[in-house]
Amino acid sequence: MKRRIFLKQASTMAVALALPQVGRAQADWPAKAIHIVVPVAPGGSIDMLTRTLAKPLALDLGQSIIVENIAGGGGNIAFGQVARAKPDGYTLLMGWDAMLINPALYPVVPFQMNQYAPVTLAITSPQVLVVGPKLSVKSLKEFLDAARRLSGALSLANAGNGSPGHLAGTLLETEAKIKLTHVPYKGGGPAVADLLAGHVDALMVTLPAALQHIKSGRLVALGMSSASRSTAVPSIPTIAEAGVPGYEVNSWQGLFAPAGTTPDIIQKLHKSVTSALREPSVRAQLEGQGYEIVASTPDALQQQLNVLIPKWAEIVKMSGAKPD
Repeated sequence: MKRRIFLKQASTMAVALALPQVGRAQADWPAKAIHIVVPVAPGGSIDMLTRTLAKPLALDLGQSIIVENIAGGGGNIAFGQVARAKPDGYTLLMGWDAMLINPALYPVVPFQMNQYAPVTLAITSPQVLVVGPKLSVKSLKEFLDAARRLSGALSLANAGNGSPGHLAGTLLETEAKIKLTHVPYKGGGPAVADLLAGHVDALMVTLPAALQHIKSGRLVALGMSSASRSTAVPSIPTIAEAGVPGYEVNSWQGLFAPAGTTPDIIQKLHKSVTSALREPSVRAQLEGQGYEIVASTPDALQQQLNVLIPKWAEIVKMSGAKPD
């Protein structure tokens, strides 16, 4: 009997000793380099945002920030890897629209949204409808009139089947009651190049991808997909105010940790990331490229996801899109 009591006491003591060690491990976070997984190849807007934030984050947290590009499967490879990662604050994900689009686009995806803990909605960026030299229109009204007159003859490029630009174009067709021919590309860059060359009539793409060509006058912007005008180019009307009332689609990028990450770590991450986003040099760089800085709370990001998940699913169904 005495021996059993001793073992029980020893076991209780071991648990009691372990608890402060867990607390210290959480309090000491971060104690090593932090990996932020980017679900696309280097050079895209998500990669640019992550690398812009990496330096101020490293200075604030006192550890190296390693940006790890894991491309493929429309982002699904990276999404699945982070969903399965240990929830210790050392593997994070810079997520974007594809996290919400892919479950409706692909027959099977290697993740579920409840496998992530939101940290912050970092930025939003509208899609912009632009035309090039091939199409002589100067306003959204002229474009819609031409689309109705030619019914399916006008080509609208996008960054790929099921991309936000493709789905934004589908929504425009539905709400404006027009018919367009969608032309998918392997990214926004090639689509912009072909529009400039006159191979397609129009393009729906994120504002940062087209901004320099809009400012130079090589492309004509007809409307923004967002609910309000962009601070980078406030002269461009929204599609809603230019002729399609109620139209709104916004692209976004936000930081996530694996579900189960402790609230203390989430709070430290949130404070550090939002502080970096509000730094004057970072803000000037991002806003100058057409991004709108949000820096939301984790709860606000979750609320946004709850609204966007069914919306994207409905648009994917309308589009009939299939993965490339």
